[in-house]
Amino acid sequence: MIYLSGNIKHEMERCAYFDNGATTAVAKEVLDVMMPFFTADFGNPGSIHSMGTVATKAVSDARAKIATSVNCRPSEIIFTSGGTESDGLALTGAVIASGKKKIITSAVEHSAVLETCRSLKGRGYEVVILPVDGEGIVNIGELRKAIGDDTALVSVMAANNVIGTIQPIKEIAEIAKEHNALFHTDAVQAFTKKDIDVARDRVDLMSMSSHKIHGPKGVGALYVRSGVKLRPQVLGGGQEGGLRSSTENVPGIAGMGKAAELAMSSMKDDVKRMTKMRDRIIGEVLKIKGSYLNGPVKERSCSNAHFGFEGVKGNDLVLALSKMNIMVSTASACSAGSTEPSHVLTAIGRSPAEAFSSLRITLSRYTTDGEVGILLDSLPRALKAARK
Repeated sequence: MIYLSGNIKHEMERCAYFDNGATTAVAKEVLDVMMPFFTADFGNPGSIHSMGTVATKAVSDARAKIATSVNCRPSEIIFTSGGTESDGLALTGAVIASGKKKIITSAVEHSAVLETCRSLKGRGYEVVILPVDGEGIVNIGELRKAIGDDTALVSVMAANNVIGTIQPIKEIAEIAKEHNALFHTDAVQAFTKKDIDVARDRVDLMSMSSHKIHGPKGVGALYVRSGVKLRPQVLGGGQEGGLRSSTENVPGIAGMGKAAELAMSSMKDDVKRMTKMRDRIIGEVLKIKGSYLNGPVKERSCSNAHFGFEGVKGNDLVLALSKMNIMVSTASACSAGSTEPSHVLTAIGRSPAEAFSSLRITLSRYTTDGEVGILLDSLPRALKAARK
């Protein structure tokens, strides 16, 4: 998909977009579903009149669509403001409700998980950070050493947001079950790009985000297995089964439901196509002198290719490509502008200098072979410009 973007002169230009790990374009079908809830059908789901009933049905329909996509009951889906809130509710809510004091997570988690763990540690909880190997995969042996009957929860992401590593979440979940611990996975980057069945994979809690799947920003969901106790973090009118009070974001929720439905309807073909484009990018970029791949070759998200380049700063390369109307990033958008190297890259053994020399290319189901060709043709020139 070629996107139109407004520059500082407010002119419309065509750009090739490869920063889908940060956010995706809202699909037209999603926008069409959302629009009535901004205008004609603007009622509050808490109201019992007919406009409230229309809003309630929209929320219920979206809940059912998302439940279908991960094989759970609609009542097990809680709507939130996004992946960050879902992570926070899952970790803080579950750990406090459990009465246990230990949390286990990995060194390559999203900051939403790591910062929540840091906060819980300050409140007296024990936090164990598991190391990963050079591809970013969690050390299962260290998990077995760390876990015990005092463990409340294990949280390991399904697909890494920086280098795309796919974690063995079912194996990790089964180890958690051996010690009566809950298992949470941040599936923001994996949802609709990887087959996730919460029953088969023994997941207790799972975070999802709308704007990573061509839905709107500001809405997400948390799967909460029936019977799992959570301490609510947002108190008020008791919406979302009492777990997340606040008037529901009806347009956003309706949009997320439609986005999930669309993505799941073509997921098999989309994943196959994205994987082919990803592998083409990896193969061609690694022909460039001084380039190397960050993360695994095989156990990798279909939408992620992450590289390091000797003798260049990643931000300079991003800006050089931006001048060519090609949008990429270095790592997570949540850490953009940080003066610290990516914790994911240092966790897999990259030096700070190598971490700052990185480039993240992330695809979506709308990415085309033509855009990939534009990127590959432009990258050598952008590298030359960035090195200057």
